[in-house]
Amino acid sequence: MLELLRNARVYSPDPLGVCQILVAGGRIAWIGREQCDLPRELGVTVTDLGGRRVIPGLIDGHAHVTGGGFEQGYASRVPPLAASAFTRCGITSVVGLLGTDDLVHTPAELLTHVRGLLEQGLSAWCWTGGYHVPVATLTGSVRGDLVHLDRCIGVGELAISDHRSSQPTLDELLRIASECHVGGMMTGKAGVLHLHLGDGPRGLELVRRALSRSELPPRTFQPTHVNRRRALFEEAIKLSKLGVPIDITAFPVSEGEDALPAATALARCLERGGDPALVTVSSDGGGCLPRFDGDGRVAGFGVGAPSALADCLAQLLREGHALESVLPAFTSNWAGTLRLEGKGNLVAGADADLVVLADDHSIRDVMAQGLWHLRDGQPQSHGHFEA
Repeated sequence: MLELLRNARVYSPDPLGVCQILVAGGRIAWIGREQCDLPRELGVTVTDLGGRRVIPGLIDGHAHVTGGGFEQGYASRVPPLAASAFTRCGITSVVGLLGTDDLVHTPAELLTHVRGLLEQGLSAWCWTGGYHVPVATLTGSVRGDLVHLDRCIGVGELAISDHRSSQPTLDELLRIASECHVGGMMTGKAGVLHLHLGDGPRGLELVRRALSRSELPPRTFQPTHVNRRRALFEEAIKLSKLGVPIDITAFPVSEGEDALPAATALARCLERGGDPALVTVSSDGGGCLPRFDGDGRVAGFGVGAPSALADCLAQLLREGHALESVLPAFTSNWAGTLRLEGKGNLVAGADADLVVLADDHSIRDVMAQGLWHLRDGQPQSHGHFEA
C-alpha cells in the first residue's frame, strides 16, 4: 500500500516545514520538501493535509491496559482498555503495566492483552511485575521475562514511598534493578526499572541511595508520578541532572492540591536546565486514581484517561509553548529512554505512526503503522467488542 501525504507541516519533533510524506508498507519511505509525482500505475493514494501540523504518534509509557484498581473491594477493578481508547487520542505506541493488583491481574494476562493490541494495529509492549516484591513474573525471574518474552522491556511499576508497596529495602531494589540492567544488556531492550512514587515523605531517598551505593547507570531507574507532590518534583529535578529519566503523570489536579499539573511540571523541567531528553509524560490510562483518608482507606477515586496526553499537549500549546520544545516528552524521549526502534520521530525508515493536529490543537487524524485509525475525528476501525 502506497500513500502520499501532501502539504504536511512536519514536526519530527524538530520543525521541518511543509513536506510530502510517502508511506509504504507501514513505514515512512521518503519525506522531503520537493513535490513527488509517482506513476499512476503504482496505485498511490494521495491525501492533501492542507498545511496542517503533523507530529509523530504519541507514546504512552505507562497505561493500565488490563485495567487497574482493586483498592476498594472486588467491584473497584477497572475494565480493560480497547485499542481505540488510545488511537482516538493520538497514541500509537503504548506500554502496559500492573499496579496495586499484580495478583489477580498477572503478567500472562498483561502480555496477552498487549498482543491483542498489536493485532489491532497499535505498537505495544509491557513491563513485568507490579507494585510488589517479590516481582510477579511469568518465567520465574526478571531476567527470564526480558530474555524470553518478546514484548517485555523492564519492570514496572514497582512501588516505593507508598503505603500500598511492599516497603522494599535498598538491597531488594538493587537486586531488581540489576536484573533489569543485565536483562536489557542481553536483549538490547531498555532494561529499565519503572518506579511508582507514592506520596510518602521518603520520596526518592531509595533511588539516591541506590545510585550512591552501586555501579548501576542512572538510566536504569525511571521514577514516575514525580509531579504528585511539589517537594517530590524538586527531588526528581535534581536526580534528572544526574542522568535519571523522570516521568510526569498527566492526572487531573484540583485547586489547592500539593500536586503539579503535568503541563506546569513539564514547562518547569524545561526551564531548569537539565537534560530535556530525560523527561517524559504518561497518562496512567486505565489506572485507579484513589484519594485516601488519614488511615489509608480509599475515600474516593477516579480513573486515568489516555486522552490526558493529548489534553496536556494542547494545553501547553495554548499557553504559548513551542510545539518542537514540548513534543519530545510525548514522543522521541520515550523512544530513546525505552529503546523503541522506529518510534518517536518522523524520518525515512521509521514506522508510519503520525498524528495530524487540528487548528485548536486537538487530534484530527491518526495513522498507526501506515493505516488510518482516525480521520476528521471519526474512528476508522473498531475492536471485536466495540460498537
